[in-house]
Amino acid sequence: MVIGIISDVHANVLALEAALGAMRRAGAGSVVCLGDLVGYGPTPNETLDLLQRANVMCCLGDADERIAFDFAKRGGRKGVADATLEWTRTVIEPRHVEWMRTLPVQRRIDTPAGRLRAFHGSADDPGDRTNLQQDPITLTRMLQRHRCTLLAAGGSHVPYFRKVSGAGWVVNPGSVGLSLNGEPGADVCFLTIDDAGVDVRMDKIEYDTAAVAFDLVAWGLPKVVADAVQLGRMPESDSPGRP
Repeated sequence: MVIGIISDVHANVLALEAALGAMRRAGAGSVVCLGDLVGYGPTPNETLDLLQRANVMCCLGDADERIAFDFAKRGGRKGVADATLEWTRTVIEPRHVEWMRTLPVQRRIDTPAGRLRAFHGSADDPGDRTNLQQDPITLTRMLQRHRCTLLAAGGSHVPYFRKVSGAGWVVNPGSVGLSLNGEPGADVCFLTIDDAGVDVRMDKIEYDTAAVAFDLVAWGLPKVVADAVQLGRMPESDSPGRP
């Protein structure tokens, strides 16, 4: 079986279309999205429509939480995240807000290799961050604590995976809509699970980044985001902030 893992779509429907196309070509029977469906990007309504049409299993991200729930609004941070979320509130359709309110913070999926546990920040709070780049003993304890052999977490916008000997795998698929690992494109992750075990493959899918950058500027959104979409990183003088 092949499971597609994506995260941090950030209202970038062109990147999402490319990512889902790659999932289809790879034969993914299901696709899990680790949240942050909105924020930063210029097409929140189109993105949420596509995720629902494609039956993607979505988790609630912290950007989604801030749009869907008044209590989750957080301010006072530097960067462009707050500005783009304020714009999102002016254009997003109420039906999409209602749908995001139904999203779980985490997903648990049983596979032949054991349980996959997937979330954006942590299993309890989309606004947290889970550090997967820790020593093997800490990662083993993390997998045991979550009672899983496959753990997927998002939020960093940088792809990462690691096999934890005797315990399982930890994965961060990066970002579909705002990859920050130095190369533009949509980050995707494929988990292939068969009798031989688990194979994890990361890929970068090309899409029309110039068109997305044009839309960002046309909507009056921060130019730094348009630059980041095309560069695959934030310009050094700027910070993305946290959504």
